[in-house]
Amino acid sequence: MPWQEHHYPDAEALTAALTETLAQACAEALAQRGRALLSLAGGRTPFPIYRALAARAELDWSKIAVMPGDDRCVAHADPASNLRGLREAFAAARGVRVEALTVEDGDADASLAQARAMLARNAEAFDAVVLGMGEDAHTASLFPRVAGLEQALALDAEEDAFAIVPDPLPPEAPYPRITLGRARLLRARHLHLIVTGARKREVLAAAQAAEDARNAPISAFLHAPGALVHIHWCP
Repeated sequence: MPWQEHHYPDAEALTAALTETLAQACAEALAQRGRALLSLAGGRTPFPIYRALAARAELDWSKIAVMPGDDRCVAHADPASNLRGLREAFAAARGVRVEALTVEDGDADASLAQARAMLARNAEAFDAVVLGMGEDAHTASLFPRVAGLEQALALDAEEDAFAIVPDPLPPEAPYPRITLGRARLLRARHLHLIVTGARKREVLAAAQAAEDARNAPISAFLHAPGALVHIHWCP
């Protein structure tokens, strides 16, 4: 089976378990390669995990880099910026490098160039990737039926980052996006998907039952050849 499910009674238990899992991934990477690289989802559920991870003083944060799996094309100081969220979440991790997918002012064209150049400098496999999933089955900024989705999901993509404009734009975040593509996200030693609530559990079950990448982009990860997705779910 291309996925392994981990069920928790509540968000607190999920946070504790995934914090420990990510800490172990970082420790293993530091021991084996002297550095660690993480790609991390935005959203309400993951940030308590990142804050707890940042408090792990036993990790040499000066040798660890983190980046968003996607970001909105807004200024870095904007509350909608995933980069800002990661910087705040990892404030206690002294020396950590937080890589940006976007430029300071959020210009979309310049941000795409910035993301691709940054990823070229960080071309090694991620030691861990954390994905989220929306009720429309999107993950990162890979939205159903959006222009450019096929290219961003291609396993033989020549680029690691893509510009995506959701259609329609979500009213709570009406911005173009920069997202890592599927091939880049799958280039990871450990792949984790966080899913919470009954409705998302239904969406996940449908994506597990059939691969429908156009209408349910998360299914492209669940059914990716050779991938093992660790699914972390709580009510």
